[in-house]
Amino acid sequence: MKKKNLFIILIIFISIGVLFCGCIDNVQENQKVVSDKGRINSSFSEEKPVYIVGIDGEYPPYSFLDKNGEAQGLDVESIKWIGDDMGFNVKFQPVSWDEIIPELLAKKIDMVYSGMTITEERKEVVNFSNPYLKINQSIAAHNETNLSMEDFYAGIGKIGAQRGTTGAFWVEGNLVNKSILPADMLITYDNFPLVATDLLNKRVDFIIYDRSPMLDEIEGKPLHIIGDINTGEEYGVAIRKDDELLLNKINEGLEHLIDSPKWEELKKKYEKG
Repeated sequence: MKKKNLFIILIIFISIGVLFCGCIDNVQENQKVVSDKGRINSSFSEEKPVYIVGIDGEYPPYSFLDKNGEAQGLDVESIKWIGDDMGFNVKFQPVSWDEIIPELLAKKIDMVYSGMTITEERKEVVNFSNPYLKINQSIAAHNETNLSMEDFYAGIGKIGAQRGTTGAFWVEGNLVNKSILPADMLITYDNFPLVATDLLNKRVDFIIYDRSPMLDEIEGKPLHIIGDINTGEEYGVAIRKDDELLLNKINEGLEHLIDSPKWEELKKKYEKG
């Protein structure tokens, strides 16, 4: 009886030992799986930074929203390319043009990449990237009028312009402030399609805007460009003054883009002359 009990106790101890070893192996295996998962998750946790890009949503061919509400245009494709090249992602935020710098300063967006002309006044409050395009201002009139650039320079007729644009600033500085055009003859609007609509309906006599988006907006309408003003403006990306890291990224990315075949491809795709 004692021998039988001893044999039974021995069997029980052996079984517990085997079970215990199995548990250790399972724990070690589970720890390995957890460790491996941890390494996998850590690789995915290193996500790219996301920058919010402020754009004028009605500024073709540089930035505009398609019928699905998706951002398109030369500037939109450019910053996507730069993001891929420099290791960051972008989201696009359409903003009223006269509010776009205040939105940048309020940190609601991280940059303005939407055909913004570099000016001394703007440089007082934001930093600009290196220039990436040069443009001039164009003047358009209705096909049913015989108005000329001479009439425009003489302040004959109402002039329509988008509020906060360099076109509006040019008229203020060169015609209104010099008493050539009465201040109430410069009519400003929230966006350029409204400007062009008022010219189409003959509520204004001239409109002023950057050449490429002007051509895009008047295409197929009884409107035409009567001349250009050689303002020699340069487009740049606006960035907050305290964001030197982003400024350096954008400048490096712009350099890579302009040196790549993609740049000529984009200009050919979007530029209208």
